Amino acid sequence: MFTPATPLLLAAADGGEGGFHPPSIGDFFPPAILFEGTPFQIDRIWIIRIVATIALLTVFTLAARRAKLVPGRFQAAVEYLLEFVRVQVAEEILGKAHAKRFLPMLTTIFFSILAFNLTSVIPGLNLAGSSRIGIPLLLAVWVFVTYWAVGIRKHGLGGYLKANLFPPSIKDMPFLYVIVTPIELLQILVIRPASLTIRLVANMVAGHIMLVLCFAATQFFLVDSGGAMKPFGVLTFAGGIFITLFEVLVAFLQAYIFSLLAAVYINMSLEEEH
Repeated sequence: MFTPATPLLLAAADGGEGGFHPPSIGDFFPPAILFEGTPFQIDRIWIIRIVATIALLTVFTLAARRAKLVPGRFQAAVEYLLEFVRVQVAEEILGKAHAKRFLPMLTTIFFSILAFNLTSVIPGLNLAGSSRIGIPLLLAVWVFVTYWAVGIRKHGLGGYLKANLFPPSIKDMPFLYVIVTPIELLQILVIRPASLTIRLVANMVAGHIMLVLCFAATQFFLVDSGGAMKPFGVLTFAGGIFITLFEVLVAFLQAYIFSLLAAVYINMSLEEEH
């Protein structure tokens, strides 16, 4: 029976003869370019991250220097994204009273993740800078330190732990604390930062694998396979275009979700009771 996956399965089955090379986890650990074997090892993903960082800084520098009272398309697009983070993330979750305080952090997180994610669909780069755990983990630790710091600053260490580990909603059933307290402790220590990290990495890894699978299969069918197999190349190419567009959507969505959850966790630390 023919399914959308049939062309990819056929390519994989004939890979030994036709030269089809499916993606693997090794794609995310390319050979070192400089300083191999040291903590400062530089490889392709590091280059991609540097390129994305330079591009992001260039965009904001140009937008700031060319800012006009009546914005053009470029300035309007940048301002729209900035406004989106301010209104839909910071003010929506934290309220206007706290939004201004954490807006620089949330804006940095959103645009950094967006830039690193979009490198997955840029020709010549073709790999997300966030597809390896370092950057997502670093941002997750930043969120972790922030929501602990603001919680302790507002409630004190004892008050913050009490509010998180002993929810007032079950104070009439204190025996439940035996179950709830360890879970809540695990959540604020491990689950929150781990979920931020793993969600981002997993989505970027999955997207890259699907893109490479489609376009590698396209090359196999159109270049290496026999005449009867060539029409499948049209299907895999169309699938690659669709996944590329979907990957752009995922890039924005993951930047939004990460920054949104960061705001949620900070807000939970600021609340009196939750």
